Amino acid sequence: MVSDDGVERLYRKLKEDAESAGYHLNPDRSFVMGIVRGLLTNKERFGYMACPCRLPSGVREEDLDIICPCDYRDQDLTEYGACYCALYVSERVAKGLDELKPVPERRGSKPSPQKQTGEAKIAGLSRPVWRCRVCGYLCARDEPPEVCPICKASRERFERFM
Repeated sequence: MVSDDGVERLYRKLKEDAESAGYHLNPDRSFVMGIVRGLLTNKERFGYMACPCRLPSGVREEDLDIICPCDYRDQDLTEYGACYCALYVSERVAKGLDELKPVPERRGSKPSPQKQTGEAKIAGLSRPVWRCRVCGYLCARDEPPEVCPICKASRERFERFM
């Protein structure tokens, strides 16, 4: 059972992480608390914080794209001013300058993963380049970081870019 204290703690952490990375949580606190409760419920059910507005499979590897923050957040913010579940909103929405509008589901329309064919060697790089699927952060190192320094997504959210 998700406790009110747990919801408050996660809310504060999400807000702090968002603000430190230039993101904004929806200013409707009661709405956000419902989303946060859903994230924690999914964490209890599945072991990870799948978006509560989507139907997770229960298999982490199949749901990596919808673990909050999801892979679609930044593109949704750019195009619609909010992510699919409206937890994250643009600065204009956060300031009340724009209203929220419906965000279509992107899941299922993403391109298939690129096959890795030695791009790093072709490009003359000494190390592979890893890309965060959530925010696009790039880093050149042997392995992806444990946590993205920009959006705080976990290491399995990285893909080999080059």
